[in-house]
Amino acid sequence: MKLKTFFQVILFLAFFLPGWITEASGQKSFLTASNTAVFYPVNFDSALTLPSFSIEKDLLPWKEIPSGWEMRPQFSVENGKAIAKVTWTGHADLYGTGEVKGALKRNGTEVILWNTDNYGYGKASGKRLYQSHPWVFGVRPDGSSFGIIADHSWKQTISLTDTIIFTSDGPPFRIIIIEKDTPQELLKTLADLTGTIDMPPLWALGYQQCRFSYYPEARVRKIATEFRKRNIPCDVIWMDIDYMQNYKVFTFDSAHFPDPARLNNFLHQNGFKSVWMIDPGIKKERGYFVYDQGSAGHHWVLNSNREEFNGRVWPGTCAFPDFTIPETRRWWESLYKDFMQTGIDGVWNDMNEPSVFNGPGGSMPEDNIHRGGDALPEGTHLRYHNVYGLLMVQSSREGILKALPGKRPFVLSRSNFLGGQKYAATWTGDNVSSWDHLKMSTPMVLNLGLSGQPFSGPDIGGFSRSPDPELLAHWMAIGAFYPFSRNHAEKNTADQEPWAMGQMVEDVSRTALQRRYRLLPYLYTLFHEASTTGMPVMRPVWFADIRDTTLRGEQEAFLLGTDLLVIPKWSGKRRLPQGIWKSIALVGEDSQHDPYHPDLKLRGGAILPMSRVIQSTADFHTDSLTLLVCPDADHKAAGTLYVDAGEGFGYRTGDYEVNSFTARKSGKNALVVRCKTTGVRQTADKRCYQVGVVTDSGVVWSPWRKNSRIKVTGIL
Repeated sequence: MKLKTFFQVILFLAFFLPGWITEASGQKSFLTASNTAVFYPVNFDSALTLPSFSIEKDLLPWKEIPSGWEMRPQFSVENGKAIAKVTWTGHADLYGTGEVKGALKRNGTEVILWNTDNYGYGKASGKRLYQSHPWVFGVRPDGSSFGIIADHSWKQTISLTDTIIFTSDGPPFRIIIIEKDTPQELLKTLADLTGTIDMPPLWALGYQQCRFSYYPEARVRKIATEFRKRNIPCDVIWMDIDYMQNYKVFTFDSAHFPDPARLNNFLHQNGFKSVWMIDPGIKKERGYFVYDQGSAGHHWVLNSNREEFNGRVWPGTCAFPDFTIPETRRWWESLYKDFMQTGIDGVWNDMNEPSVFNGPGGSMPEDNIHRGGDALPEGTHLRYHNVYGLLMVQSSREGILKALPGKRPFVLSRSNFLGGQKYAATWTGDNVSSWDHLKMSTPMVLNLGLSGQPFSGPDIGGFSRSPDPELLAHWMAIGAFYPFSRNHAEKNTADQEPWAMGQMVEDVSRTALQRRYRLLPYLYTLFHEASTTGMPVMRPVWFADIRDTTLRGEQEAFLLGTDLLVIPKWSGKRRLPQGIWKSIALVGEDSQHDPYHPDLKLRGGAILPMSRVIQSTADFHTDSLTLLVCPDADHKAAGTLYVDAGEGFGYRTGDYEVNSFTARKSGKNALVVRCKTTGVRQTADKRCYQVGVVTDSGVVWSPWRKNSRIKVTGIL
């Protein structure tokens, strides 16, 4: 909800709600949209939980909830905790709850929503990680789906049994329940409520190489040069905290990075972008300009005595910005101006749970004070802890936009909250180089996607410990298909660059990344879909057949969009969804027999747009594209290609094109593919296509043609 409308809505709720919203129990409820119900407990105090940090729209009464509406929360206060219980009849498979460790299906699990710096996922048995998503996604056997939002930011626990129980350490809170016929419709409604991602810059879809840390500058140059020399595609090199002067944010180490603008210029000239880390902990040091400005502006979080709170992080003793204060957010935004002018392309907000090494539970005391402003009231850290990261990345994003108004901002955040996909991509935190964590990565990314966050991925290769070559090869092979594809490792572990563990890993990595880069037109189209509908880029296999309950627990294979099924080699033979699914090769690989590369299967009825192999998105063009066609049983197929500049905001005012492809059988042994283009960009008429039709005996290719109608013969 926008803060400027918050007080108007509260007045409306207080004085103008119709009588039919009060139930016999005294609690208030109504439909705010078709099949979206809002429930308020009897003792609800809006000042203690609103405005919402997740909901973008004003939840105003629309209609009375039908008498047959089954799922209604029961509110109570027990032992000082606010509780909401939601029951239903029959069975449902449960998903969502954001960033969670473990299986894809969440039935029988418990999640603690208290953002935690959880190295290796070891604290609280991994029940609380770096983000909080008070959202449960349920799917019944017939495919009909429901979603539940516990709309508040306080510390809480979600128990996922036959009764879904939200238990909060804060005051009573409202519950939002959505009922839809399909999971796809449910996710679109979630996006309508919480917002969608903006189109990311194209380069953010490329492969990215990171380490804690690449320094000095000469090592960064060496890493970039090796990628190009070895013809391994890569788009981004990341700078962890060792680029800073004594770990002070918005500074550069004068010995290791004497001229960051020169380094960034070198990277740009070689087709790379750079992303640099910014943490919230500000070193307490007089003469350090960030600390001096923050102190002069009274921008720090306070302790319970209303004094500047100090805690230890990487720089030593630190103060922490209070992002609930509007003036603090504006000040934080201003810090990015000079920082981004050095040629930095993206920003990495880490440690923003917030992590405090010497604090209780590794964070701030719960009775710390956030002073708020505008519609945000003053409150304790117990209230604002879970949205500290969200408020930080929102401010970081605005600062980048102001510093580089013609560029699409890219922010990666470790901490976030339901709805925070609008501001930042994410990764799954400090995982471990192990087979368990490799296999866990897929359900983690899938559940983030089912919670509204389509742009995520794990640290490929694992952050802590060192992988052996076999593990790294498998992780690179599957990691090429994560929405966010970044290799990252900590200090005092083995190097994890594609060439660091020998020729086998290098060769596997090269082929894996070439496969990803060939799929860029399709991936970019999926990100456009995510930005307009909220659909995840990476999806559970059961999305291909929502009524096939035997697929509901599949958590090793996954879908990219609707058309591409990815089956890792370590998963063995998997049960496929119904219909036609044909194995395809992208760069001449034999993935059906290769020991590392996942088998890619194209759905019958799909047309897959692909580009040529490139070394970075700086070389990406759509002037020549390959269309891979997998006809369905009726010899028909369809597909979509979205194209824009890959940077800037012209797409918002129509500078884009949508190409709709259709394929139909022509005569006895031919297939005709047609292209229809909408949008003002209109570059399709200048584009050359080659069409390949996937048959039981291989792929039949057409010649390259500059035409909106292409005929492929000899398909039968």
